[in-house]
Parts: sequence; structure tokens; C-alpha cells
Amino acid sequence: MIIQTKCGIRSGYYDFSKEHILKSVEGSLKRLGTDYIDILLLHRPDTLMEPEEVAEAFSILHSSGKIRNFGVSNFNPMQIELLSKYLNQRLIVNQLQFSIVHTGMIDFGFNVNMKVDQAINRDGSVLEYCRLKGITIQAWSPFQYGFFEGTFLGNEKFKELNEKIDEIAIQKGVPSIAIPIAWILRHPAKIQAIVGTTNPARLKDICKAADIELTREEWYALYRSAGNKLP
Repeated sequence: MIIQTKCGIRSGYYDFSKEHILKSVEGSLKRLGTDYIDILLLHRPDTLMEPEEVAEAFSILHSSGKIRNFGVSNFNPMQIELLSKYLNQRLIVNQLQFSIVHTGMIDFGFNVNMKVDQAINRDGSVLEYCRLKGITIQAWSPFQYGFFEGTFLGNEKFKELNEKIDEIAIQKGVPSIAIPIAWILRHPAKIQAIVGTTNPARLKDICKAADIELTREEWYALYRSAGNKLP
């Protein structure tokens, strides 16, 4: 078991101060009933961040054995570079929203030098950056089609996508809910999926994604059925 948690989001603002980071970790350790946490992430970039202060907090937590590894969530490459300049520890994780219907990280890579909206690089090539730096991307909201709108599974707004998901699920002999995760796992960046469920039966079905591998044709068919066009 790997224990991972985040800190930095407060009511109405973000806080990467040394005091808040240390206090947050102590609270997490107490609530989790453990002496250490495997991975601590900074949750959402704090533009008022003092990287030297974060580095000091990380060093205290690492040397005390309370935190073994560190990462970030929703950071772009330059934000990671800025923070990393001052850290004694390597950042090993970056959590980013990614799903069949939230594909900004890969869309612009298909549309290089084209005058279309999909060609806009909105994240500083974070996918390629993380692969180059050996940072594991963890995909959050892998079943969501927006920030808070809901899931695309079984949603009439995504009729073609659901038909393709169900078709491939039958062919593979797995529940339909496993296919969107298999789609994420198929990417060579070795992305991890944060499935966000506490339902044991649902989790069991989702885990069957690890038992299959989508073909290149199936992967692209799912991408296109979500309304994405290849140039």
C-alpha cells in the first residue's frame, strides 16, 4: 500500500507556506493513524509561493521520516522547474485532469502548426515534460466530462462514445467502466488513474482495466468517438 495525500488548498486561497505545509502533514498523519506518508503533493499552484520556504518544509519532513517522496498537482513545466531549483528532493508525481473527453494534453500534439483550436498548447507540453523528467502523471477525474458536470459513462451527451466503450468492453470481456481506464493505461507515459471511488464492487470492475490492453486502433477509435478529430 502506498499512502499519498495533498496539501495547499485552503478556504478561498492556496497556501504553500512552511507553516501550513508542516501543519497539514501533522493533521494527515493523525487522521490516517500512521507515522509516515509515502507521497505528499502540493495541490494547485500557489502564485505567492516562496520556493525556498517550500524547500525548507520538505527538508524538515523528509529528514524526520514523515514524508518519503514529494510531488505536485496541476503544475505546468515551468512551475515545476522553479520549485525544483530549490528542492533537495525530486518531484515524482504530477496530478492532472485527463480522460477520453478531457484530452488537452494530447490534442495539440496531433495538430502541430495548424490554425485550429486544438493546436493551442495550454499546458506548456506538460505530458512530454513529465515523460522526459521521469515524473509520473496521475490522471484525476478519469470519468468526468467537465469540472463538476458529471460522468460521461451512460450519458446521452456522449452517445457515440458510450456505444464504442460498450462494444469494446464486450469484445474484451470486461465491464464498460474498465474501458476508460484501460484507455488511460494504454498511453506509453505510464499514467496512473485516480478512480475516486470507495465502492468495493465498482473498484473491482475498474481494476479489470489492468487485465487488458487496447490495440492502437481501439485507442484511436475511442478518442475519435469522444468528438475528437484527427488532422
